[in-house]
Amino acid sequence: MQAPNIKGHIIISDDIESEVSRLEEQLKPFRIVKFIIIGEVFKLEHAKAILAEAYISESNIKYIILGSSDFSDVAQNSLLKLLEEPPKNIEFIIISPTKSNLLRTVRSRLPILKINNHHIVHEIELNLAQLDYKDVFSFLKENSKVKKEEAKDLVQALFHRATVVDMLILSPLQLDNFDKAYRLLSLNSRPQSVLAMLLMSFARDKK
Repeated sequence: MQAPNIKGHIIISDDIESEVSRLEEQLKPFRIVKFIIIGEVFKLEHAKAILAEAYISESNIKYIILGSSDFSDVAQNSLLKLLEEPPKNIEFIIISPTKSNLLRTVRSRLPILKINNHHIVHEIELNLAQLDYKDVFSFLKENSKVKKEEAKDLVQALFHRATVVDMLILSPLQLDNFDKAYRLLSLNSRPQSVLAMLLMSFARDKK
């Protein structure tokens, strides 16, 4: 079975169950083990179950998905070493409604993607699976005057287009760029430069 490009990351979303469903489709046919704790605190006992699962030897990639609206500090601390040095063929995906739910030490170990479920996702006509440089320049020209909040919506729409519409398996670079895009826009970086960085990781020469 060919290894996928997608690596471990953190998803910030207030619709945990929808994100789990999306990941189940995106990560097929690889094995997925879910620890989704809704309506109660993610406790040390849950973390211990994850530790046990992570050290079961795997010949192919196994994704362990953790999701909760309330992670206890004790549980998170018990997973730090595992997140920093996961066993062979193990990737972790953490889903939380807010970044503040997660310890800074946890956030520092995985790239973060933020998905805003309160806004309608704008449809983007770009086919990111077949994007070339001409498409990138046209998109940047069309959106040359967008403001910071509009650019954040575009980043969200591009992520939706890539993962839901085009069903792409994002590379570590692409995942990191989505994380960087939100942070750079929050720091008032030039929207067009941020969008260019994001799109260029998908672009290729058409032959």
